[in-house]
Amino acid sequence: MTAPTQDPGVDSDYRQRAAEVKSSSIGELMRQVTSDLSTLMRQEVELAKAEIRQEGKKAGKAAGLFGGAGFGAYMVALFLSLALWAGLSNVMDAGWAGLIVAILWAAIAAVLYVLGRRNAERIRGLKQTNDSVQRIPDALKPHPEGVTR
Repeated sequence: MTAPTQDPGVDSDYRQRAAEVKSSSIGELMRQVTSDLSTLMRQEVELAKAEIRQEGKKAGKAAGLFGGAGFGAYMVALFLSLALWAGLSNVMDAGWAGLIVAILWAAIAAVLYVLGRRNAERIRGLKQTNDSVQRIPDALKPHPEGVTR
């Protein structure tokens, strides 16, 4: 068996970078850190934009399909309501039959509102962006209570 070998380029690359850091001034190192932090922030913003676009396309398509289904359901409900109204008109006055159908629809609307509000509370937001931002070290986040001038 032979011993695993390391890529000689990795070791020499590490040594070269270490030598660059040792020979760099504090100003140069701060410039590099600032540049890296700026790049990180731009990447986070781009991630958020991409995630919003992706989720927005899905939501738009779903909204269009739900809109079409909603219109179809509206038409069915309208004609069923007219049929119920006409059927109840044979048993009672047409005005009272219309009122009963309206009360029935008010109850259905109330139930749908409660279900819709409950589902709206479960919207997940930008999960990947939030997870990524959480990984930024606490040292890079502002701490106003510790700042003195």
